[in-house]
Amino acid sequence: MALLLKRANCVDPAVGFDQAQMKDILICDGIITRINDSATTTDQTHPDKDFGDIEVYDLDGRLVVPGLMDMHVHLRDPGQEYKEDIVSGARAAAHGGFTAVLAMPNTIPTVDSGAEVGYVLKKASENTLTRIYQAGALTVGLKGQALSEMADMAEAGALAFSDDGQGLQDSGMMRLAMEYAATLDKPVLSHCQVNSLTASGQVNEGLVSTRLGLAGWPAAGEQIMVARDIALAELTGARLHIQHVSTAATVELVRAAKKRGVAVTAEVTPHHLFLSEQALDERYDTNLKMNPPLRTPADTEALQIALVEGVIDCIASDHAPHARHEKALEFELAPFGVIGLETALGLVLSELVSKGRMSLAQLVERMAHAPRRILGLAAVNLAVGSQADLTVIEPDYKWQVNADDFVSRAQNSAFIGRQLIGRASDVFVAGEKSLERGVVKC
Repeated sequence: MALLLKRANCVDPAVGFDQAQMKDILICDGIITRINDSATTTDQTHPDKDFGDIEVYDLDGRLVVPGLMDMHVHLRDPGQEYKEDIVSGARAAAHGGFTAVLAMPNTIPTVDSGAEVGYVLKKASENTLTRIYQAGALTVGLKGQALSEMADMAEAGALAFSDDGQGLQDSGMMRLAMEYAATLDKPVLSHCQVNSLTASGQVNEGLVSTRLGLAGWPAAGEQIMVARDIALAELTGARLHIQHVSTAATVELVRAAKKRGVAVTAEVTPHHLFLSEQALDERYDTNLKMNPPLRTPADTEALQIALVEGVIDCIASDHAPHARHEKALEFELAPFGVIGLETALGLVLSELVSKGRMSLAQLVERMAHAPRRILGLAAVNLAVGSQADLTVIEPDYKWQVNADDFVSRAQNSAFIGRQLIGRASDVFVAGEKSLERGVVKC
């Protein structure tokens, strides 16, 4: 059966919809088959009879954009399914408005061979509508001592390589990894953290760490490795992607590298965009403990500017679920990481779009087009012939972040209680509903 989306207010700068335009979208066999100017009537018919029975779904003027993609999530599967698994993570993605995600390899066992890549992709294809892609580890077991089976993983479907969560400390090994990744035409996703500087760190090194009596995590621990990896990308010709940028100085390193023509891209998380170290206080809220840590208000402002300018290419949640009992430990003992799939879109709409700092067209570029382009995936557009992966947004919907509203297995959000404006109402993957009127269907 074909699906007709009536009164869809379309935004997609890649095809000229820089401003919302009311259209009717016809989907057949998972592909956008026709886009017409929307009729002024709500009549539930369609003049084209070539597609047989047609299900009509009236979007009543809600925004429709190409399906959002999050290129940095942790699904904890295999090995730590009590935190999250492929199915629950896919449901959380749909609830947040995402049609696709890229899973990181720091699982138990590490995804460092084709067999582990195949496990994730097979389980995802059999149990979810969300398109789940996988990154492979750069080194065996994330130990930084021997290269992983990169060609084997690429053959199995890995889109990129990363020692996320650790950072590859040895410069010679990183050079070798970049050279191999370049021959496979896959990007290297770099977790930039110099362990000898950050090993005991808990929060950003500065006034807040001193006041709270917590070990500091200096910004230099990120910036030094960013500078190194940019130099290695210039040397090897590899495509480099800097993960979870958190400092203004890192922004300037990326800006300068792009001006020189280095093949470097970068991402930023909502928590680094919209929270600073000033959120930390004597409550020692472990939901504000993440890697890298929250930085200064000046860093936050620099990140927002860089995102709007395009120096930072995309938004990624770094969705890092943990069980409640793990985050209930003392601050020094609790694990790093916060969830973000279900709040990322609402935060960007509330803090940037609704305040006039970012246009809807820029949101689509940063949250739909850029991640796919970085990973070498086919573009998803509001155009005839494109796969029908679509996100429907209610931009004026007011809601409060509530732990009980999450469909993720975890509740360790840094934004509990935050009032937001704008949320995904529907998600379509290959024309099938994974989210309908705010309810997850898969």
